[in-house]
Amino acid sequence: MRTKADAVIIGGGIIGMAVAYYLAKANYGKIILLEKEVLLGAGATSKAAGGIRAQFSTKVNIEMSMLSEKIFARFKEETGNTAIFDQVGYMFLLQSDSELESFKHSYQLQKSLGLAVQWLEKDQISQFAPHISLEGVKAATLCLQDGLGDPHEFLSGYEKAARRLGVEIELETSVMSIEHVEGEVRSVATNKGTIKTDLVINCTGPQASLIGKMVGLDIPIEPVRRQIVTTGELSFITQNIPMVVDVKSGLYFHKESKGLLLGWADRSVEPSFDISIDPEYTDTILEKALERIPQLEEAEIANEWAGLYETTPDHHAIISRHNQVQGFITCAGFSGHGFMHAPAAGILVAELVTRNEPSIDISTLSAERFEAGVGVKETNVI
Repeated sequence: MRTKADAVIIGGGIIGMAVAYYLAKANYGKIILLEKEVLLGAGATSKAAGGIRAQFSTKVNIEMSMLSEKIFARFKEETGNTAIFDQVGYMFLLQSDSELESFKHSYQLQKSLGLAVQWLEKDQISQFAPHISLEGVKAATLCLQDGLGDPHEFLSGYEKAARRLGVEIELETSVMSIEHVEGEVRSVATNKGTIKTDLVINCTGPQASLIGKMVGLDIPIEPVRRQIVTTGELSFITQNIPMVVDVKSGLYFHKESKGLLLGWADRSVEPSFDISIDPEYTDTILEKALERIPQLEEAEIANEWAGLYETTPDHHAIISRHNQVQGFITCAGFSGHGFMHAPAAGILVAELVTRNEPSIDISTLSAERFEAGVGVKETNVI
């Protein structure tokens, strides 16, 4: 392993890999990416549901998603590697008056930023999602530019492209400490040796706060368990059904092979690194799914797993330098949206490093924003 680098990226999920690629594309010297596991993407990336959407409630998240979707749609041209972005769309089912008011506001903001989002009345929904019950539903939003992707395919594409540009990837390499003197990063000590560097980029997702503590920072990112269930083959599944989110219940589902992937966020789960499967959690997902998709009554469970969201108090990522420690950047805390925001995150970090002027205003993602208390929250989280 090299003993000196212009940048050390910690974390080999899709965020870290995208950052590495775009930094290398900008010709930012020698870049080393460190991953503690034996494989890239073994953490949160491998557990992601694969949704890609721009229907958020805040300007920065919408803009990041729109940029990412452009990259996902032309990924072969961007990286030279093939990965499929299946633009089947995202649909949000709305029931209460408060949901209608909130999503109408978000819809108007999305439209103003150029997103091709549609407002559907109840009688229009079935033409896009005939398999669901509309009991209690009053309206929906739909964006057909949104869709699905395989996180592993896109991670692999970024990896291959980054390697071609000279990025050095060190697997099974754990960071033991980060040397910082007089508020400046000097080196990274690992189980394989020490790398001298004046730039460390923390892309460790749910572990981001642990890395922050190595330089004396308190980064407000907490790991929270989420669970997913997939079904066996279902006769009513077609290739063009959109990802559907039932806003009231929190249930979301999309096609997965010839069946469905089902997920739900249990807000009562306490922060921890526990990714064991809770049978009661699974049962709740299935109960909610049966209410919205009665045909699931005879479905078989194909697989289930648990993963970690990396949550912040306002459900926005942190993409930022830190005033207390020069040469330390955090790119984490995406609150369940890391995969879909990875291309934009990679581009913005590279711009932050190379010209200190990202093409999207990310001032609201500053690490220092929490000092004054939580400001505007992202409300469209699942």
